Amino acid sequence: MEPTAPRMPASPLLTDADPLQVGGVTLHNRLFLGTARYPAPSVLRDAVEAAQVEVLTVSLRRLAPESQAGQGWWQRIQALGRHLLPNTAGCHSADEAVTLARMAREIFGTHWIKLEVIGDDYTLQPDPWGTLDAAQTLVREGFAVFAYTTDDLVTALKLRDAGVAAIMPWAAPIGTGAGPRNLPALRTLRERLPDSVLVVDAGIGAPHHAAQVMELGFDAVLVNTAVAEAGEPVAMARAFTLSVQAGRLAHRALPMRTREVAQASTPMVGVPFWHQGS
Repeated sequence: MEPTAPRMPASPLLTDADPLQVGGVTLHNRLFLGTARYPAPSVLRDAVEAAQVEVLTVSLRRLAPESQAGQGWWQRIQALGRHLLPNTAGCHSADEAVTLARMAREIFGTHWIKLEVIGDDYTLQPDPWGTLDAAQTLVREGFAVFAYTTDDLVTALKLRDAGVAAIMPWAAPIGTGAGPRNLPALRTLRERLPDSVLVVDAGIGAPHHAAQVMELGFDAVLVNTAVAEAGEPVAMARAFTLSVQAGRLAHRALPMRTREVAQASTPMVGVPFWHQGS
């Protein structure tokens, strides 16, 4: 089943001029938003509306869908009318992630899956071998796989060859808010994977971090903690949408090249000057 088209209000924040094609759908907002850690469901709802995001990530491990509390949570999430991107957060093996992905497809009626296979509990760094193994299985089964990984180029190349819908390199470890720690590596990913959808996931802590990676040419940014734990989550959600839009616009505008020496911005022609002798 295809993801349900979101019910999005008209807004100058969204434009048809630069859509993103991913997972069989067309998106106009390049900010993806996580749904955990908000102080209240109403705050999440208002943040989603303020940012006008079209994609929300959800975790099956957050609440058991079959429980009464879990059913209420899923109903509130689905009532938001956005594309849902279930994730396999908390999985430590390819088999576990594949099983959870199949459950998500049944529960949400979508072939989208954000694939996470954790290799280290301290840094929450993804396991490249488990991620690739699970990705190959899920792609064969018809999933649109959004694969969470580090900024390692070789892993990204292998995920591309596996046929994932999007590669999601981190900017920094999950929840740190440190911002992009290795811009040269992220720049290399964009240069070497020009035809792949690249979504920066994890470690983004402030809107300027999002603008920074979007200026490199990344296709989208996924944010959760930076919005949910902000003093004003609703205002921060809107700030992130604006920063993503600004970064994308700056990338398309072709930023000037940096120089090693100063160069005056004021033209010299016609400027009066003193000279020796008369």
